[in-house]
Amino acid sequence: MLGPRVWSSVRQGLSRGLFRTVGAWASGEGKKVDIAGIYPPVTTPFTATAEVDYEKLEENLHKLGTFPFRGFVVQGSNGEFPFLTSSERLEVVSRVRQAMPKDKLLLAGSGCESTQATVEMTVSMAQVGADAAMVVTPCYYHGRMSSAALIHHYTKVADLSPIPVVLYSVPANTGLDLPVDAVVTLSQHPNIVGIKDSGGDVTRIGLIVHKTRRQDFQVLAGSAGFLLASYAVGDPALWDPGAEENHGLVWVLRRPLPRPLAGAEPQPGGGAALGFHQQWLALRAGRAPVQPVLISASCVKPAA
Repeated sequence: MLGPRVWSSVRQGLSRGLFRTVGAWASGEGKKVDIAGIYPPVTTPFTATAEVDYEKLEENLHKLGTFPFRGFVVQGSNGEFPFLTSSERLEVVSRVRQAMPKDKLLLAGSGCESTQATVEMTVSMAQVGADAAMVVTPCYYHGRMSSAALIHHYTKVADLSPIPVVLYSVPANTGLDLPVDAVVTLSQHPNIVGIKDSGGDVTRIGLIVHKTRRQDFQVLAGSAGFLLASYAVGDPALWDPGAEENHGLVWVLRRPLPRPLAGAEPQPGGGAALGFHQQWLALRAGRAPVQPVLISASCVKPAA
């Protein structure tokens, strides 16, 4: 059962779309970016002929912009970046940047299979408006992706990136979980500001939070399915908006908080706690229905 401080913080954070953190991070050009907050993943809409539907993309962004999110994530798994050409990937980032509110942050997925290609894509995405690069683990040569190889890859990308780098581990799609020891080592790099962990292992997320607590490094839980559990394993300083050293836990939401949860019991106990958990699982969005909908009607709508 989550205590009243946790529930209070969850509600406050969801309503504000932002958690206060003292730390900020400098990119290669000295630009400081604080990535704390909630970021919905932006889907890539397609036409019936499999072309990117930029008109629908912009329409989606205008509607998402009405919510108090900290920013947006483009070209993660929901963005279906493997199906885009390099020019389409850059055009999507450019269109999103132009359509989204100027005060929001744009986290753009720039990962490629080679280090050189990732560097080039990261630099290009920075030029068209990305505030930070979200770099997925290279995975084609899965058996060769040791901690040492991944540390070398991410270090080179971070060294040459003009914007901050966010590590991205999504084992369900890559078959590769970025090792915790590699994450801890990479957290010490001044241009690597955090990790989006979409593996769903809350114990692992808590371990990463603990082992990187001395660094200016944040952990984004990459699915609403383990949002509350991930929040609970965050550093205690996270719960206090006035804390001097907030090493926060932040996450990505697939969609705005459903209305039935807005008035949820703040401190459920016994059967009420189980019922709340089951209700939450039933309401959370999922991957399966997303792609077919994009073909014909891709625009998002506020939660009823």
